[in-house]
Amino acid sequence: MKIAIFSDCYLDLTGGIVNSLTAQKKALEDRGHTVYIFSTGFRRTEKELTKLAKEQIYVVPSCRWYFKGLTPVSRRPKIIEKWLLRKHPEIKEFDIFYVHYESGCSIAGLRLAKQLSVPSVQVMHGREDMGVSTVVPFGLRTLVAGALDWFHSWYLPHPVKVARDNYLADTVAKAKMWTLMVNHANYADMVLTPSEHFRKKLVHYGVTQPTKVLPNGYPDDKFPAEVTVKKLSGKEPLKIIWHSRVQGEKRIMPFLEALRLVPGKWQMDVYGGGTEFKRARRYARRFRLPVKFYGDTPFYKVQKAITETNLDVLVSYNYDTFGMTLIEAEIQGVPVFFCDPDMKEIAPRGGYVLTKGPEPTAMAEALNDLLAHPERIEKMSEVMIKNREKVLISKRMIELEKIFAKMKA
Repeated sequence: MKIAIFSDCYLDLTGGIVNSLTAQKKALEDRGHTVYIFSTGFRRTEKELTKLAKEQIYVVPSCRWYFKGLTPVSRRPKIIEKWLLRKHPEIKEFDIFYVHYESGCSIAGLRLAKQLSVPSVQVMHGREDMGVSTVVPFGLRTLVAGALDWFHSWYLPHPVKVARDNYLADTVAKAKMWTLMVNHANYADMVLTPSEHFRKKLVHYGVTQPTKVLPNGYPDDKFPAEVTVKKLSGKEPLKIIWHSRVQGEKRIMPFLEALRLVPGKWQMDVYGGGTEFKRARRYARRFRLPVKFYGDTPFYKVQKAITETNLDVLVSYNYDTFGMTLIEAEIQGVPVFFCDPDMKEIAPRGGYVLTKGPEPTAMAEALNDLLAHPERIEKMSEVMIKNREKVLISKRMIELEKIFAKMKA
């Protein structure tokens, strides 16, 4: 099959969506499919663009006034559509438009699919309602969410209006973002989500198109043939690793507060950058916490670092729809620690520590209990090793192929 991927989150970024798309593209190509990726990106030389084109990755028209350090933003969807038809007329013959995210490039992919009568599959990755609530300053949230919803409605119809409620849309800003997400999903022919809990939330707020859960997977070519069971004796420190973004929605500051309440032996390595990187590092230095910050780091180095730890943490709450870091830990046989009960769907039962709540005191209580019972690390590690082959990307792609084939028929 010929598959065109559209995503506003790929080039010049790091994170779960990027890793997932890279792994899926390779897995699909290994199975004989032709896969193009169209993504927003920063300015590049002709030599750099040619190198990307050899991998069938293309930078769509993007705003030039954004500089490195920020997220690249596409130009208006209609500009992208015209550029695609002029530069890549071959996409008229593609079998599937596989769309990720909900901004300009993604909007263009969905609109063009309708124009060309090509089946479209939209993957809903994230909680944009929580993104606005954690990244945008308090006084600007309603304004920003309203502007994003308004811009989106210029290009895709918004027949569904999500009203403020006492569930997930408990502010006007969140209601606007749910309106955007739901109407975006409904414009596609099929909607995929990485988890069942997120699928249910989208349906609750008005997604009526066919929906299916397709979890993210781990690259087969990076799968370690053998891993050792992790153990913790009472004499050595608990080695903790953080390899998520260092931003507000990931809640590193509450976790550092929790660590201050853990008097036992422990140490933590933090891989990844973000808006709270400097703040978190200052906090750790101020209270002399045994935490090392490495910043953005190549994946192979993070992968090696995971193998040398006892516990992998993901302490976001009511935000992550999947949590790729949990899978990356599972592959290495490392137990995981989280606060959000939704994440129980991602990690195998018996391989994780779930706190009683998202507060620093609840996290500290769980860590202190783990230090008091170090033998639990070995038991959880054994569970992770037993289940790790189930999350390989090749297994996920078999399901994706079936979805594509059914839509193509």
